[in-house]
Amino acid sequence: MVPVGIEAMNVFGGTAYLDVMELAKYRQLDSARFENLLMNEKAVALPYEDPVSYGVNAAKPVVDALAEEEKERIELLITCTESGIDFGKSISTYIHHYLELDRNCRLFEIKQACYSGTAGLQMAINFILSQTSPGAKALVVTTDISRFMTIGSGSGISEDASFSEPSSGAGAVAFLVSETPALLQIDVGANGYYGYEVMDTCRPVTDSEAGDADLSLMSYLDCCEQAFLQYQKRVHGADYRETFQYLSFHTPFGGMVKGAHRSMMRKMVKAAAAEIEKDFTQRVMPGLEYCQRVGNIMGATVFLSLASTIDNGDFDCPKRIGIFSYGSGCCSEFYSGTVTPDGKECLQRFGINEQLNRRYRLSMDEYEVLLKGSGAVRFGTRNVDLDYQLIPGAYDAVQNKQQLFLEKIEDFHRVYRWGV
Repeated sequence: MVPVGIEAMNVFGGTAYLDVMELAKYRQLDSARFENLLMNEKAVALPYEDPVSYGVNAAKPVVDALAEEEKERIELLITCTESGIDFGKSISTYIHHYLELDRNCRLFEIKQACYSGTAGLQMAINFILSQTSPGAKALVVTTDISRFMTIGSGSGISEDASFSEPSSGAGAVAFLVSETPALLQIDVGANGYYGYEVMDTCRPVTDSEAGDADLSLMSYLDCCEQAFLQYQKRVHGADYRETFQYLSFHTPFGGMVKGAHRSMMRKMVKAAAAEIEKDFTQRVMPGLEYCQRVGNIMGATVFLSLASTIDNGDFDCPKRIGIFSYGSGCCSEFYSGTVTPDGKECLQRFGINEQLNRRYRLSMDEYEVLLKGSGAVRFGTRNVDLDYQLIPGAYDAVQNKQQLFLEKIEDFHRVYRWGV
């Protein structure tokens, strides 16, 4: 069997962000409840940014780092999103075009709530393992945005929405899957998956969500436990505390991850409170640092956590990461892989932390302008020209950088341009 895993990976955390503590004070949220989110910043999509531009901006550095003959071996492109822009046409076609990939490529889109990115990864892994095209590569682009829109004629948003607002982000993670897994070598066959029908979170209409926050939390906790137990059945001797040097979770917000880890440590290890807190800091917290700066980006979030774990963890020798993916509705999976010192170096070449530091910080006034203007591009928009000067400072901050932006929509067809 050939080795398989992630060869390269990059994160795009948007061009603008908002300080969520400033948002919480502005919305007059309950401070105790807010602090449980464990959030610091949230990426905010500008009107001329969408899942396509985010996906291309995440994937372009990965693709550009390849030699031409390697780029031509990308034979599978999977886009993973619940922020689709068409009921039939896949955003993979746009991403394929703007990355200038070879036309001898299979391309399609997966929608499975926040589990979609892991679904794409597992499909890519099995494509490589099949060896139907030895030496081929698969590019997986998982990309999602949240846009909060003003309600009716008013200028505010509902109280319920205001509590999810600080944790909902925008971003994309792109990764190359191949038989040369320089970044993360997957433990083949070490998978525990678990799913069932539950109405915890859904998108019954194209531009908004509905759900039950308490039910979602209970489903997440249930799936985390049951997916790991299935993993344990397949991997003899697997131990929640001893097998994994780090843990990367799908992170709707940090507080949910902390609660899930606490529950797992109590049930699987019978650990006391002090040990749980120490273990959370050592094995889980490295994976939350980027999530605390970007917010929940649905199918990409577990890979945002994975990138954060690798960038902020200590990989002086090969170490195993346990990965938990959850998608509302629901489907979940616990799987694992190994990262070496070279793998950490491979990821750091993309400068994810530096990219996050370069983003434009929005004021609350600017954010309110975005809320009022966020409906310019809705699902099904037929024609529109985007206003790049809606927030002048945000666009000016990314000049002279190779970033893709949505320019206009003409008869439903989206046209993009580079920022230089």
